[in-house]
Amino acid sequence: MFEFLEMVPPWIMLVVTTVGALGMGIMAMIVRSKSAKKPASAKKIILPPLFMSTGALMFVFPFFRVAPIQIGEALLVGVLFSTVLIWSSKFEIRDSDIYLKQSKAFVFILIGLLLIRVVGKVVLSSTIDIGELGGMFWILAFGMIVPWRLAMYLQYKKLQGKLESAVPN
Repeated sequence: MFEFLEMVPPWIMLVVTTVGALGMGIMAMIVRSKSAKKPASAKKIILPPLFMSTGALMFVFPFFRVAPIQIGEALLVGVLFSTVLIWSSKFEIRDSDIYLKQSKAFVFILIGLLLIRVVGKVVLSSTIDIGELGGMFWILAFGMIVPWRLAMYLQYKKLQGKLESAVPN
């Protein structure tokens, strides 16, 4: 079904996927800066990992399948990266609502993580097939977003509990 992907030179696939990753990173920074201006909600925290989970359907196709050891490596790196995002994502109560604090460091952290991923992808592309590499980087990203959003959700619920207990009956 995806035989045409094997006819595309690997360097073209690398360039296209790298540009795509950079575009997604820029979009994430824009969305994050806009979202800090509106109250947070549990739905806004939980939905991104759910939407991203549909990407797992790529593993139905052999082109994207990843060896078990590579799954573990990608997940481990994703979880390590998530700790930096967890550290930089804090909520605050403003005007009886919960907002995500604007962190000046967040943009630099996202840029840094994006650059590390792009460099890793370029380096690994010489030894790992591009489809397999795409699968690994999806696993890395998913392994990063799930713990990060889970930590955000727990922090949000904690502040929501404080807000509810402060409101007189």
